Amino acid sequence: MNSAIVALIGLAVFYLAYRYYSVFIGEKIFGLDEELVTPAHEFSDGTDFVPTPKHVLFGHHYASIAGAAPILGPAIAVIWGWVPAVLWVVLGSVFIGAVHDLGSLVVSVHHKGQSIGKISETLISPRVRTLFLGIIFLLILMVIPVFARAIAKLFVNYPGSVIPINFEIFVAVAIGVYVKRTGEKLLIPSLLALGALYLMILVGWKVPVHISQFMPWLVALFGPLGSAAAEEQAWIVLLMVYGFIAATLPVWVLLQPRDFINSHQLILALGLIYIGIFTAQRVIVAPMINLEPIARGTWYPLLFVTIACGAISGFHSLVSSGTTSKQLSQLRDSRMIGFGGMLGEGTLALAATLAVSAGFASRSDWLTHYHSWEVAAGSSILAFIQGSATFLQPLGFPASLAMVFMSVVVISFAATSLDTAFRLQCYIFGEVGQSINFKPLASRRVLQAGITMVIGLAITLMNKEQVLWPLFGSTNQMVGALALLVISIWVMNKGRNYWFTLAPMLFVSAMTTWALTSEIGYYRANGNYLLLVIAVIILLFEAWILYEAWHIFRKRTPGLAAESAR
Repeated sequence: MNSAIVALIGLAVFYLAYRYYSVFIGEKIFGLDEELVTPAHEFSDGTDFVPTPKHVLFGHHYASIAGAAPILGPAIAVIWGWVPAVLWVVLGSVFIGAVHDLGSLVVSVHHKGQSIGKISETLISPRVRTLFLGIIFLLILMVIPVFARAIAKLFVNYPGSVIPINFEIFVAVAIGVYVKRTGEKLLIPSLLALGALYLMILVGWKVPVHISQFMPWLVALFGPLGSAAAEEQAWIVLLMVYGFIAATLPVWVLLQPRDFINSHQLILALGLIYIGIFTAQRVIVAPMINLEPIARGTWYPLLFVTIACGAISGFHSLVSSGTTSKQLSQLRDSRMIGFGGMLGEGTLALAATLAVSAGFASRSDWLTHYHSWEVAAGSSILAFIQGSATFLQPLGFPASLAMVFMSVVVISFAATSLDTAFRLQCYIFGEVGQSINFKPLASRRVLQAGITMVIGLAITLMNKEQVLWPLFGSTNQMVGALALLVISIWVMNKGRNYWFTLAPMLFVSAMTTWALTSEIGYYRANGNYLLLVIAVIILLFEAWILYEAWHIFRKRTPGLAAESAR
């Protein structure tokens, strides 16, 4: 099969979905035609609640959700064949993921910018809020290690990315301060910064940097100098420190300018990849369906949790209700940001699927990489870099430069998701501190970020990505299912048709429960009792939440929480 044909069909479906389905969902299900003073205006504080132009906010939102996950997931799941992966990416993004993202944003805006976990207290019960926050807390515990290890692996394997990535951080801070002081628009400075970043990619390509060159003492803590494993662990330490610092800064200092730069970068990179796909027209060498690979289990249900962020992601509901809803200037902007942002992520996941399906020279090369789950999961990010680089080479990119370029793109977005996860975990600690009336935890961002850093570092150093990924995907999808549950109750209370959100919720919940059950058996057999306990807790919390929500649907009380729905 020609990869260009698959790409064309997928993009056409995404276009039609945004053109027609998003309008229907936005107007008929979520009421985007309503006039509403958004939390960004009502509670404007210059730190978290900041009215933001929709294109700038789209950049932040898109960069925050489009991290390494929509690349990692498809790059692993293609072990079961490219057809199941493509179908779940395209159809899942349209009918489940985009509806989930838009709904999370709209419901949060109607509830004064509260998180989806906090909203569950109003719509279901205080107990559910506590349980939901517990699952979200565990999800972010998985998010931080997964993204941190992916970035560290890329720094080690593509040292040419070190200089441009660090340059981007410093120039984003400079732009943030400049825009704040002058009141200038962010567009022109961000475009200039993007151009400068590409020059720095050329510098990094010529001057690769290893962490052992400037921090040999840190590398020595984890092994001998020159050891890839020791360098990876050392980078993880630095990334945790970075996440701590980023989470304590106001959003305008680093988050908004860097995300806007990254939104340009992703759009351009995706454009180049798809131009390369249509130019090279490489043949897909991966099997259409591979139902009996040497993997962790059968493709059902594991496919639906392995491709997490590329089809639906509970993490997106945390971004939508955690940071994006506090910056939304007008309710009608949410269709572009929520629904459109998820289709953008689906576009990235589709490109990742094609990169690891058609980016290998032959079927035997593909089988060498995908002969086992451990190899596929442990080096999936590298397979994407190499595969996508083959799409750029017909456009004139030298192979080594193409790989540095793509590694910078991936790291940029993984770093955005990393510090967004830090910030979201701080919000959760704040809500926990309020619940137990412990003021330091409720209000001190430094303490919240510090605890997040320590716990994240410990889990990351203790586990490899091939062990963490199935639990991350399952927890992520569980949060997505529960967010859809909260959204469905809100839609029901508005007197609208809630089956457009409840039916996806039931499907995702069933697949996730099935997958978590199988993972519990795997962790028990391999003696990984930490992850075993986490998986059992998540299942118990989910069962309790579903039980309480069932009574809400049985009673069908449209007036429930109506006084706080605006």
